[in-house]
Amino acid sequence: MSSTISTSSIADITFSFEWDSATGHHTEVYEAHGVDFWRDLLPEAMRDAMLGQSPGGSISVNARNNGIFPEDNLDQRFRIMRRQFRESVRGTVVRPRIGRYYPRGLLKDLPGIYPQNVIPFRMIDIRNGSLHVDFNHPMAGKTIHLNATIRAVKEKTVERGGTMRDWSEILGTGPGMQGRWQDRPTDYFSGHPFDRQDTAPDAAFYAKPRLVQHLDATARSQVANLYSRLVPSSASVLDLMSSWVSHLPEDLHTENLVGLGMNAEELDENGRLTERLVHDLNRDPSLPFTADSFDAVICTVSVEYLTRPLEVFDELARVLRPGGIAIMTFSNRWFPPKAVRIWTELHEFERMGLVMEYFNRTGQFVDIETSSLRGMPRPYDDKYFHEMPSADPVYAVWGRKNDPGKSIH
Repeated sequence: MSSTISTSSIADITFSFEWDSATGHHTEVYEAHGVDFWRDLLPEAMRDAMLGQSPGGSISVNARNNGIFPEDNLDQRFRIMRRQFRESVRGTVVRPRIGRYYPRGLLKDLPGIYPQNVIPFRMIDIRNGSLHVDFNHPMAGKTIHLNATIRAVKEKTVERGGTMRDWSEILGTGPGMQGRWQDRPTDYFSGHPFDRQDTAPDAAFYAKPRLVQHLDATARSQVANLYSRLVPSSASVLDLMSSWVSHLPEDLHTENLVGLGMNAEELDENGRLTERLVHDLNRDPSLPFTADSFDAVICTVSVEYLTRPLEVFDELARVLRPGGIAIMTFSNRWFPPKAVRIWTELHEFERMGLVMEYFNRTGQFVDIETSSLRGMPRPYDDKYFHEMPSADPVYAVWGRKNDPGKSIH
């Protein structure tokens, strides 16, 4: 094990950065493993700053001035004709919506654009038979500093083939897509966004208990860490769309933990719950609790199943105490028949934008934040380890109920 990074080193590095949009604060973390300082592509300023660093050391660079994220370029916004947008792809209808991202391969009759191009562009306006598009990177023009913390360093004993990785591209694929464009609400709600493959009542789908984990152990531990940080000790907590586990850390004491879910047997299996209620939010989005009942609401890998989310989020605001927090966590796994259509159409980072809109539409939440955590190692004993060595990504969106008694800064 080497003590410092050199050009012949391989290192494990935690990359992180924070940024602000008009509607929230955002934190992005990527756990990079086996960064090859001879083969991989890193911005020169970042690479030079990390040479000589030891495990535990960290550096910070300006992401705009060092080739990590580009400047915003007005020339990258332009108008095209509606007919240049492919609205049918392999039999699937694709409608252009303001604020949404699409792969450039959906466009035609543009120089240098081919159907295989998956680089995203943003639809920023639709008018008079024309589409106005933005080809800028989603993080273009954002004021951020990228931090890199060295976790481990080792020297290569031999140089063999392998894949060259562009870390600017890896880190920058996704972040920024959850923010609005110039503070204009993204159109997530046109058409029938909450249709589903399986239109049968949910009670039938959830009648059989599923006593299985829906995230790998690494991802579950990160969800627990987030809840540990955000849920206050001795709080009254509602576990929304609950199951046989609540994902709260073992050492977090709660005054009471109410589980509201779809299957009585699953809820009975959850020994941490102090109260259990079977309730179908898609049939009746009202929550059977009095106003100002809870200090916190958590919802783990389930928000994608809500067919009436705006009504449910209004209810969350009602049952939370002023200053109380609602936290939605999710990943990139779900039951396809029951996930709403809009969820399946969006990029993973856009889904955070959708949940932010749920919060914003209530007009009752403040201090809205998102976080992403990617690249964590999947446990060796996980059944998907050989197919997917990286753990399930963890995405989160949270907000606090406005407290009129406190000034907002």
